[in-house]
Amino acid sequence: RSNVMFFNFSFKETEEVFKVKKSSYSKKIVKQLKKEYKEDLEKSKVRTEVNSPTDVEPPLEKSGQIKDIGQEDGTANSEHGEEEMEVESEKEEEKPKAGGAFSSALSSLNVLRPGEIPDAAFIHAARKKRQMARELGDFTPVDSEPGKGRLVREDENDASDDEDDDEKRRIVFTVKEKSQRQKIAEEIGIEGSDDEALVAGEQDEELSRWEQEQIRKGINIPQARIYQPAEVNNLYYQNTYQTLSYGSSYGIPYTYAAYGSSETKSQKTDNTVPFKTPSNEMTPVTIDLVKKQLKDRLDSMKELHKANRQQYEKHQQSREDSTKAIERLEGSSGGIGEQYKFLQEMRGYVQDLLECFSEKVPQINELESAMHQLYKQRASRLVQRRQDDIKDESSEFSSHSNKALMAPNLESFGRDRVIYQEQVKRRTAEREARRARRRQAREQTGKMADHLEGLSSDDEETSTDITNFNMERDRILKESSKVFEDVLESFYSIDCIKSQFEAWRSKYFASYKDAYIGLCLPKLFNPLIRLQLLIWTPLEGKCRDFETMLWFESLLFYGCEEQEQVKDDADISLLPTIVERVVLPKLTVISENIWDPFSTTQTSRMVAIVQKLVDGYPTVVNAENKNTQMLLKALLLRMRRTLDDDVFMPLYPKNILENKNSGPYLFFQRQFWSSVKLLGNFLQWYGILSNKTLQELSIDGLLNRYILMAFQNSEYGEDSIKKAQSVIACFPKQWFANLKGDKTISQLENFCRYLVHLADTIYRNSIGCSDVEKRNAREHIKQIIKLLASIRALDHAVTVANDHNVKELKILIEGK
Repeated sequence: RSNVMFFNFSFKETEEVFKVKKSSYSKKIVKQLKKEYKEDLEKSKVRTEVNSPTDVEPPLEKSGQIKDIGQEDGTANSEHGEEEMEVESEKEEEKPKAGGAFSSALSSLNVLRPGEIPDAAFIHAARKKRQMARELGDFTPVDSEPGKGRLVREDENDASDDEDDDEKRRIVFTVKEKSQRQKIAEEIGIEGSDDEALVAGEQDEELSRWEQEQIRKGINIPQARIYQPAEVNNLYYQNTYQTLSYGSSYGIPYTYAAYGSSETKSQKTDNTVPFKTPSNEMTPVTIDLVKKQLKDRLDSMKELHKANRQQYEKHQQSREDSTKAIERLEGSSGGIGEQYKFLQEMRGYVQDLLECFSEKVPQINELESAMHQLYKQRASRLVQRRQDDIKDESSEFSSHSNKALMAPNLESFGRDRVIYQEQVKRRTAEREARRARRRQAREQTGKMADHLEGLSSDDEETSTDITNFNMERDRILKESSKVFEDVLESFYSIDCIKSQFEAWRSKYFASYKDAYIGLCLPKLFNPLIRLQLLIWTPLEGKCRDFETMLWFESLLFYGCEEQEQVKDDADISLLPTIVERVVLPKLTVISENIWDPFSTTQTSRMVAIVQKLVDGYPTVVNAENKNTQMLLKALLLRMRRTLDDDVFMPLYPKNILENKNSGPYLFFQRQFWSSVKLLGNFLQWYGILSNKTLQELSIDGLLNRYILMAFQNSEYGEDSIKKAQSVIACFPKQWFANLKGDKTISQLENFCRYLVHLADTIYRNSIGCSDVEKRNAREHIKQIIKLLASIRALDHAVTVANDHNVKELKILIEGK
């Protein structure tokens, strides 16, 4: 590595810098500068031979640039580095004297006549003067007045200083081309420019100064400050020089570096020390001082080693913990991987299943609605036929009937009278034919003696209606079988779907529970179960019990493994939830649209299925359940509609009713017994509907409103007692079991007064009759007392017994 001297010259910020403006593309100036540079280089070589190397000053160019000659003499400088350091020190001491003498010798050169062109000697003397002034600090800026000290004639096309300043402030958006000076420097072999030296010097000046201060404080060795004159714009410096420290004799390393290199820009305190010229005020370095510094250094290194050791142990422990965690996670990752794979498969299966159901559920809903509509039409047709028959018979036997009632909406010319009469005749013929067939059937079974007109349900259909109904029913069933014909079995079979979720439950119960699968399964199975319940109608005798169907048996033991049951397991209530969400809504539709309260058979079957649900699924079929409330509401609405639309009690004079074979008498008896049958059908709901609701419907709405009116219009005698017994037989015994006192329920007061009146009438009718008739009348009175006692109307029973001198009251009451 060569030892190269370098000088940094700088002006103060307030001083003006002499600049020469050149055309960027003038080849003439380039050639002229090269020629002048060679001439000055030859002159400097000549002076170097005569004078000492330390007395040689670099020549000045016309452009105000100093050409460094260190590049040519790099080898010589490298060999005599230490001698140059000493000579440089002496030179710096002699500079003030030499500079002053030279300044006085050239003082006459300061005056130049206007217009006179300076010769080469004058220019060289001016250069030496300015150089010595810089070194002594007496530098005066070059006069900026035109015509004075102008070394190179300005080109006519040169830009002004103001334009140069504007160019500096202008934002450049293109790559900056090299200046003319830089191009010239590259052609003549100069690597760096004075601009780069200026920037680097300004950046490193403060850093180098701080580092030198810290090194001086650390080793207490006096150092000579490196003199770095202010840099001059547009000057070229080939190399820089860094002096050796006075302490080099102690073995402290030294370096020489070219100016602008990375070594001089970032000087490191651990292996490179910037040296200054020796000073007489240096503090001597002693052994104790070196020992103390070494000891301090050792202590600091021990503390650092201790901290590093602790950090190392901490990292070792962290490494061991991480290794154990990795081993533990690797050991458990197998199950997690399988679980992830299984859950991903279940996720895809469930998505496909839901997509399948989203397409098929609307079809299932349409089929279910079509089936319900089919049964509703049949039930409505039967109800309408019964209402038409009642109207026809009422019009036929009513003594107050007129033409408007018999043929409503007829014109004055009577053009529709014939059509209406034909329809009445047709309905009458069909009605009588049905009654004859039912009578014949009872005779064959031996039930003719016990039968009363009006107790049978007129639900017989014509062959045409039956055929049409069966054809439509078969069509719906055929379409239902095609719903899943394009679907794999694993997506519509309840067993296949159940097995998928059973595998999930058995393998990964935690994720199964977190996904709330137990709450989703009822809704998932809902469309499949409704499809199987499409023709399920509990009102028909051949209807299967839903608990014997395939879906029920398949889901019966779902979630009931041999292992211990988990608390709050939703799978335990899977079937009750399905009953709540599938069976109850279907029963609600049947109750509202298909069930006929006049039919004792349908009512008994409906009561049986509802009672079964109440007893078998108490957690869902209760008063607080929404679907149960909707079912009970549908039942009540249907009963009230029947009570308002279908019950009719005709009133005839007693003389008409005396003929027991007449049409009015038969019609009256038929309506009476149909009302009693309806009363019994209503009261079958005891235990399901509340007592208050039942008493309101059966007693207030039916008994007191229609049946009592028929009692009062009937013949007082044995027939009335039989009818009263039939009515009381319909009442639930639980109504009167817990009554306290001698009074019955308030709604039966009118019925009790009728019974008292019936006993009085029978007694009055027996006066003056034979003993046999009197004895029969007395027996009838005793039967009335028993009837009053059976409904806990003891006050009325005592009254009747006292009025008619019946002494067996206690026996009659206890034998009720």
